[in-house]
Amino acid sequence: MVKREGQSPLGLYTIGIAALFLAGFFLLVVFGAQNYRNTVSGQNDNMKSRALISYLSTVLRGYDQEKAVQIQDSEYGQTLVIHDGASGYALRIYRKDDKLLEDYGPEDAALAPDHANIIGETKTFEMKELERGLLDIRTDAGQVLLHLRSRGGGE
Repeated sequence: MVKREGQSPLGLYTIGIAALFLAGFFLLVVFGAQNYRNTVSGQNDNMKSRALISYLSTVLRGYDQEKAVQIQDSEYGQTLVIHDGASGYALRIYRKDDKLLEDYGPEDAALAPDHANIIGETKTFEMKELERGLLDIRTDAGQVLLHLRSRGGGE
């Protein structure tokens, strides 16, 4: 093997710098993808929590008539009962096994959680009637204050 005199290590430096840039690029891609995944996960959690509160707000506003909204106690805790006019049916919203359920049926019928629709997941479902027709609803997703036209009285 013949050794050339004056050979410069420039080729090794070039390969080293290219490898350094390539490693930096791959790290940037990995950390960027991880950051994007965390951001999307946070967005999905926010949308789920907003959906639960928005659904409750929309249902209450849609059925808000004179003496239509009641808060009753049941074997599953507080139950939001929204009467469907003079039909004798009601929408009942309650929590069982950390799930918020919606049950539509005759007003005086027993709750049927096995046949109810699942609205969302929450460990908390508390309601309180406040002054001047305000209804305070709290879930894990947050709190919503609604002013009921029906003044919340189903008595």
